[in-house]
Order: sequence, then C-alpha cells, then structure tokens
Amino acid sequence: MSERMAGQGTRLTLDLWHPNCWAIEATNEHNGGILAHAIYDAPTAGVERANGLFTAYGDSVDEVEMLLDAIADSELTGDVLELQERFDPRGRRVAPGSVAREFFLEYDPSDMICPRLLEQGFVHSAPTQIESGRETWQVWFAGERSEIQGRIDAVMDCTDADIRVDSISSTEGAEPERGRRLDTLTRSQRKAFELARDEGYYRWPREISTRELAAEMDISKTTLLEHLRKAEAKLLDPQ
Repeated sequence: MSERMAGQGTRLTLDLWHPNCWAIEATNEHNGGILAHAIYDAPTAGVERANGLFTAYGDSVDEVEMLLDAIADSELTGDVLELQERFDPRGRRVAPGSVAREFFLEYDPSDMICPRLLEQGFVHSAPTQIESGRETWQVWFAGERSEIQGRIDAVMDCTDADIRVDSISSTEGAEPERGRRLDTLTRSQRKAFELARDEGYYRWPREISTRELAAEMDISKTTLLEHLRKAEAKLLDPQ
C-alpha cells in the first residue's frame, strides 16, 4: 500500500516567450488575448498534429475577429473550428475582456513548450494566458525551492525560450479564490492593479496619484483608470 505524505510545494507565475508559437505571434501583432485550456493529443505520442481547446478574447467583436483571422492565417496552425457555445455551460465568465470565442485548433506539437516544463517538474495548474506576445503560466513545483532557477535554465537552454518568474509563493496558506479572481484579469489590468496596490493607491490617505502611476507604466492617465476600473469590477464581481 502506498503512503500518503503531506508536503509543501511552490506556486509560480511564469512570464515566458518561446519561438515558433502561433499564439505569441498573433497576440504580438493584434490586441486581445488567448487562453489555452487543454490539449487532446499527447505531444509524445508521435502525432504530426495536435488538437487543443482555446479561447480568444478582447474588448470588442472586431478585436476578437481580427485575432482569430491572424490565427487561421498563420503558417504554424491548421484548421480552426469555432464553437457555437461557450466552454463553460453555466455561462460564467471564462476569459478576460468583454468578448470571448472558444475554438478548437490543430497545430504542430513539436512547437510546444509544455513538455519541456513538465520534464523539469513544473505542473500546469491553470489555463495559459497569452497577451502582447508573452505567455503567462500558473504552475506548481514539488521540489526544493533552491532547484527552481536551475530547472528554468534547463528549459530555456533546450527551447531558446525567455522565462521570467513573475511571482513565487509557498502552497501552504495559499488563497485559491483570490488567485482565481486575479487570473481573470488581462496582463495590463493585473499590472496596473498590482502596481497601484503595491504603491499605496488603495491606502488612506493615498500614497500615489493616478498621474504618477500612469507615468510609471508609461501610459496615459485615462488608460490607467480604465485598466483599474475593469480590474476592480472583475475582482469585486468575478461572475
């Protein structure tokens, strides 16, 4: 009989880029983003094409349509099959943005970075979010924290990827609901919210102005306020 053991793993948020990725290329050229949910052909099974389930999202129908057209036109993809219904049958928000379209996609599994992360002990724990030519991965690592950088270096060496650790925390005392709500934000919304929180914008009295926050992010004050408004709405009402 096997023995059950309690342990303390590490949760990481990885910000990464890797070559030959249709999602990175599409979001680098167009607004909006992509969520990668699941793969239906194992990359190690010797198949020439893999099939995956994804969500394209954006702030308007036109934005999402342009993104889907770019994906369909990519030399790295095969057939794109749009679904008629949302992936979540209960109608809950399944993606950032105001408009979301779920689709199946055929593509070359040799371009995937997921197997290399798995080989080094990084287990995917949430849909991958791709925006502005970068991927955000939520992963768990069960080994010693001191091993993490060496494992990341190994992934970069064999894939020519660029990987940065955005956040790292112990699984002990983790806040899954808070993390789930943060994961509904776009990259820009999350960056604006976390900067505002860290710089004391939500303290009383405020320790930084919106003008100063906008300057730190190199965006207009109007754009900053829009990011914060949407982030706060999602965090307060995630449905």
